[in-house]
Amino acid sequence: MKLVKLQVTNFRSVEDSEVFDIGEITCLVGKNEAGKTAILKAIHGVSPTDDFAYDRTRDYPRRYLSKFDERHRNGESPVARTVWSLEDEDIAALEELLCSGVLKSREVVITSFIGRNENIWEISIEEKKYIAALEVKYGLNAKDKGILCNAEKTKDALDILTEEVERSAPQEALLQALNEFPDGSAVRAAIDLLEDRKPKFFYTSHFERMSGEVSLNKLATDKQQNTVSIGDRIFLDFLEYAGTTIEELRDATKFEDLVAQCEGASNDITDEIFEFWSQNEALAVKIELNEGRVQDSPPFNSGMVAKVRIENKNHRVSVPLSERSAGFVWFFSFLSQFKQLKKNTGNVIILLDEPGLTLHGKAQSDLLRYIESRILPEHQVIYTTHSPFMVPAQRLADVRVVEDVVEYTDPRRPIVKGTKVSADVLSVDKDTLFPLQAHLGYEITQSLFIGQNCLLVEGPSDIVYFQVVSRALEARGRTGLDNRWTICPTGGLDKVMSFASLFSGNSLNIAVFCDYGSGDKAKVERLRQSQILKTERVLTAADFTGKTESDVEDLFDATFYCALVNKALGLSKIQAITVKKAESAGNGTPRVVKQVEAVCRTLPGEIPNFGHYVPAEYLLRHPELLDGEAPEVIQSYDKFEAVFKALNGFLR
Repeated sequence: MKLVKLQVTNFRSVEDSEVFDIGEITCLVGKNEAGKTAILKAIHGVSPTDDFAYDRTRDYPRRYLSKFDERHRNGESPVARTVWSLEDEDIAALEELLCSGVLKSREVVITSFIGRNENIWEISIEEKKYIAALEVKYGLNAKDKGILCNAEKTKDALDILTEEVERSAPQEALLQALNEFPDGSAVRAAIDLLEDRKPKFFYTSHFERMSGEVSLNKLATDKQQNTVSIGDRIFLDFLEYAGTTIEELRDATKFEDLVAQCEGASNDITDEIFEFWSQNEALAVKIELNEGRVQDSPPFNSGMVAKVRIENKNHRVSVPLSERSAGFVWFFSFLSQFKQLKKNTGNVIILLDEPGLTLHGKAQSDLLRYIESRILPEHQVIYTTHSPFMVPAQRLADVRVVEDVVEYTDPRRPIVKGTKVSADVLSVDKDTLFPLQAHLGYEITQSLFIGQNCLLVEGPSDIVYFQVVSRALEARGRTGLDNRWTICPTGGLDKVMSFASLFSGNSLNIAVFCDYGSGDKAKVERLRQSQILKTERVLTAADFTGKTESDVEDLFDATFYCALVNKALGLSKIQAITVKKAESAGNGTPRVVKQVEAVCRTLPGEIPNFGHYVPAEYLLRHPELLDGEAPEVIQSYDKFEAVFKALNGFLR
């Protein structure tokens, strides 16, 4: 059976969530207090793996609690209406119990209630068809069938045959068959069969972490009294997965075998963590069993005490679990629960409430990868989050937004509609959508790097010059920029380091080409000295011009660049910028673009404003300016070709 749709009503902050689809994995995204946990706990109560049960006072919407009896005359309030799709194996089992073709629909509806211990099932079975099949099976003749002609249900047939004083042998056989069903109902028999096949719901949250220190005597007592804390319960799960029990640990006189079992289970879970844990691979989990010491605080001062410690092999130190990274402790605790659950329970749907909340963003991605590769093949997963790193990148269609809706059509009296769940991201507020927006922004930024080799430049004019000159060089049979490079503008040297840092860990081959002015020197040197990129992969324009300061424009011969600016701005002969004018106006700067800027400030107001991209855009539309063998063209080619050869040398 597979859960396909869900609707929650009258549960905590939820008045009516409205119907929403459930997939193999369903991600519920919403801000704090939106009602995400309420949705999960409502589902949990349908068929929990633990002793969770709905409570009228705790779970019914508080603002309507005093009206419960008025709103629900029979004392029953529906909570979760779940729609299930029967799989082929389920149908085969039903047809073996009843007969072929007896089902009208593959869909089954199960509704849970506050105020009712049993769920209500809706299953479409053609009982009259089944009665006909039984008549054939037991050989009823026309006369025998006659008394059953008005029987629409198997219970009707049972009542008719029971009241019949003189029954034929075939009728008697049919009666005995019907008596084997609960109340003579084929539907009830089908429900009982599917009840055993229906998945249960396992719920866990980011708060549930294994206790790092356990008094075995106290835990054994708590277990008998059914008062085990959440942390201790996870420790029990760990012990059961290890193949031992709290009683065995407490009463054993020889501990070597038990310690070996605990270490084996610990190593197994730790090894699985490190298949997905990219944060620190030098960690290991150890279980210590010792007698309590008098100076320790109760209840750890007597009897056998189990301590869980995390060893860091890099620092050669071990610390108690409680003092370790909360994210790692949660990951270890979750795997302890899940492995024990898988070992004993089998068919479950996993409900995760804010999983990995304390994990680093990269570790959250590791957790999502674990869910998709380890859990999804065998279990459906429904989880809540407000972290962009927990949004499934390849499964955005499985994301549902959760919002606590309040309408303010009447400013004097806001209308509270409660928690709603929807796949429609256009209808919710910006805070609810933030994780989705952040995730999509991250994915879009990632998509800028469509190749393995990424060249970071400062602005769009750099891209234009590189592309135009590269094509012109290649047309002459000379070396252009290899098309394996993907050029990305960063928006200035200040942002180059951030871009390089952000993407250097993504197995990309990154190089940088930037300007080199008086204010840039310290930034460039800091980038070169950092460990983000190799020093030789940070190239500046000054490396190829022989000047102390340079921009990408200095790769052009100064005469060529001034002529390009004149054409781009449409300057007359009198207004035209020459190399001599530029150098004179530049106040000693060797950077041609700064010289040109100084001249442009003296031009009449009707002349278009000069900007870095203006001449670049003109060259893009007029690449023929690079034709010919003029010295200023050839010298420009030589400098650009030197840059391209250096960059191409970084390719893998």
